[in-house]
Amino acid sequence: MRTHFSLAQLADPDLEEANKILRACVHCGFCNATCPTYLLLGDELDGPRGRIYLIKDMLENNKPATALVAKHIDRCLSCLACMTTCPSGVHYMHLVDQGRRHIELTYKRPLISRLLREFLAQVLPNPERFRWTLLAERLARPLAFLLPAKLKAMVQLAPRHLPPRGLVDQPQVFPAEGKREKRVALLASCVQKVLLPAIDDATMRLLTRHGCEVVVAPGSGCCGSIVHHMGRDALSFARTNIDAWTREIETGGLDAIIINASGCGTTVKDYGYLLREDAAYAAKAAQISALARDVSEFMAALGLKPAAVATGQRVAYHSACSLQHGQHITVQPKALLAKAGFKVLDVPEGHICCGSAGTYNMLQPELANALLDRKIRNIESLRPEIVAAGNIGCITQIGAGTGIPVVHTVELLDWATGGPKPAALA
Repeated sequence: MRTHFSLAQLADPDLEEANKILRACVHCGFCNATCPTYLLLGDELDGPRGRIYLIKDMLENNKPATALVAKHIDRCLSCLACMTTCPSGVHYMHLVDQGRRHIELTYKRPLISRLLREFLAQVLPNPERFRWTLLAERLARPLAFLLPAKLKAMVQLAPRHLPPRGLVDQPQVFPAEGKREKRVALLASCVQKVLLPAIDDATMRLLTRHGCEVVVAPGSGCCGSIVHHMGRDALSFARTNIDAWTREIETGGLDAIIINASGCGTTVKDYGYLLREDAAYAAKAAQISALARDVSEFMAALGLKPAAVATGQRVAYHSACSLQHGQHITVQPKALLAKAGFKVLDVPEGHICCGSAGTYNMLQPELANALLDRKIRNIESLRPEIVAAGNIGCITQIGAGTGIPVVHTVELLDWATGGPKPAALA
């Protein structure tokens, strides 16, 4: 793709990067074939190629975003299926992130939209605020039919019962069972520790059972992905986590930073890029990104112990977009489940997003629900006994659309190797 950035513009590291990304695009349109919103809407501007043109025009001409541009960029799930498909290696993720920042800086959204986005940015990264908000939403559930579509979607996604706090709720150290083989930090992610703390608990048990000392580092918290994908500054979240994990590296050493929410993992693995121009943090950020591992990625390398209980259930494995497209982890979770004795089923159209995508199912409920319906049809066609996924957003989204139990992959691995049976299977 031909670009026309000035020399002055190219002095900006972000615009220089955007220029490289844009020049890699050859207009082939292969990306549209796997883009969920293009498949639903059939609009060129709702596919990656069209969005690339919109972002190019904004950045190259330093134009304020318009309502049209905001609409089509907002409809992007950031599922990154286009990056898996692209034969030219266009790094769409970094480009659309720049586009979102430009929109946030130059476009004034309607009041209701601004308030909703501000609410999500202030509440979701903070577990205590989120917990209290969910309690309030339970009271609003009987009146959900009176609410606008986006607020109704938020209320409907809220759990009917909040689970008690998990074992990994506070900073602490969990010793390895037997001889310590590894020392790892575990990111107890913000939304997950409120909605499904059993995932963190299962991760801790699985890791300690396999000889890992597990540290929940004081000061670590939200990875920043929620606000980052809304076009807001997430660097303060990144720096806070980098400081917390760097202290652990300096005091006791770390073999890995384990992340069991793949949306968070994709962001943490990108800290090195996000802070590449920060003289005080660039080296530390690169080190943290290099240590970041999805729990399935880490366990596949560590080696799973033989199953301690009889399993054999038919498990439909849903590959979260942030895991398969964002981190290129596709084989390891299925191999681990198979080794644990489960019969693993590949979901048809597994490359297509379920519609969760962070806050997407609250900000774009109609499109999210259409994608959910498509995902549920594909899952239920397999007649599985269990659905497994590696991301809290997918688990919540899919669980709202089917009666089949939906659990995290790590919960099944923990159960198979000696942990408790997941509550969803009771």
